[in-house]
Amino acid sequence: MPARSSFTAGTRKWERLGLAGLVVALVTAGLLLAVDPVDTDDADSRVRAELQVVLDDWAHAVRTGDDGSLAELIDDASPELLDAERERIAAISAVPLADLGYELASEPALPLPPETIARFAADEVRAHRVHLRYAVDGIDDIPTRRPVTVLFVHRPQGWRIADDAPDLAGAQTVTWRGPWDHGSLHLATAQTEGGRSLVIGHPDNAAFVDGLAGDLPSVVEAVDDLWGDSWPRRALVVVTSSHEEFSHLVGPRHDGDDIAAVAVSDDVDHERGIATGQRIVFNPAASDRLDDTSRRIVLAHETVHVAARAGTVDGSPMWVLEGFADYVGHRTAAEGLATGPVDVQRIAPTLTRQVRASGAPTSLPADGDFIGDRSTLAYESSWSIAAYTADQFGHDTLVSLYRALAAGPVTDEHLDDVLTDLLGVDTAGFVGGWGRWLGERIRDIR
Repeated sequence: MPARSSFTAGTRKWERLGLAGLVVALVTAGLLLAVDPVDTDDADSRVRAELQVVLDDWAHAVRTGDDGSLAELIDDASPELLDAERERIAAISAVPLADLGYELASEPALPLPPETIARFAADEVRAHRVHLRYAVDGIDDIPTRRPVTVLFVHRPQGWRIADDAPDLAGAQTVTWRGPWDHGSLHLATAQTEGGRSLVIGHPDNAAFVDGLAGDLPSVVEAVDDLWGDSWPRRALVVVTSSHEEFSHLVGPRHDGDDIAAVAVSDDVDHERGIATGQRIVFNPAASDRLDDTSRRIVLAHETVHVAARAGTVDGSPMWVLEGFADYVGHRTAAEGLATGPVDVQRIAPTLTRQVRASGAPTSLPADGDFIGDRSTLAYESSWSIAAYTADQFGHDTLVSLYRALAAGPVTDEHLDDVLTDLLGVDTAGFVGGWGRWLGERIRDIR
């Protein structure tokens, strides 16, 4: 989930969360088409087994830093790939990996344009979708998987790797890139409630990386205090150094400069309550635009999404999801509950001006309000709803409201039922109470 990037009135545009939506699940489905027919299924199975051996050797070379084996695996026609692999090995050696492997996907080979085949003058050329499987030690109980497209060529000595991001006309290909694909790394660790947390960045943002690591223990404790301990209580944070790296890690839908950070994950197993591959990814501009306080607020906001992800279903009301995360973020960085008149003016200046000009809101923010010019008002309103709920009904009720409304799309009737059961008021009564609460605080700061 994206988080606002700044908390000063002078940079409000950059504060907007940008594109709405839940935590980005980084599962990219390429269009996999049938390839030229092979003689028999047995022959194809034999080739696939041979390719998997190459992938296993590739993973071993990366994990162990075996340059000699790597040079044998990379085709002589692709010296630039060998150079890139050597740089990757040097960078990834800093990351404490519990697992790293490459798995040939079950889909058939991708179609190849004639020019690609002709370029390598090989006995056979094949392109396959592959899953990069990796786990960071102390962070990932279950490995995460990312898509990679690999081009193989067959030489007299056997199969070789010719490209790990081929551009194949007529086929949709994708290759995920990790932080280690974007230069040398700077890591900082923090001991949090659930074990070791980790921040990964680059030498050019080392101070920001170290600052986040310093924030993590108290941020995790604050989230744990409100949400409970039914989450890993640790985090892996990535600080990117370029727009390209940020886009690689969060996807193109959430890579705008008005987004400070995004929490991403794999698909979630809601029945088992498991969310794998969770990462908090910071925009490259964040280190320049966030001060110590706003950095902590953004980190806490995204850590809430990590904590709540296994119990959050796509399509749930945005005012619930973002309001709760923003409330916890501001509460973590403030002394007390952050619900007083001065807090409203400081945290929600756009909402304050709106109430003074047009009166209190008469409806809850709609999901469509979180996109474009209306997003700042929507996010500030959502924070104020969470703050009102905590102030008037208590933190336990606020958490219960989140859990009840984060289970998927909510009808008007269901919202009425939940509010009545938990707060003793229907939607109209809830909105009216929120409006009066706002009005009282905004009148006090005229």
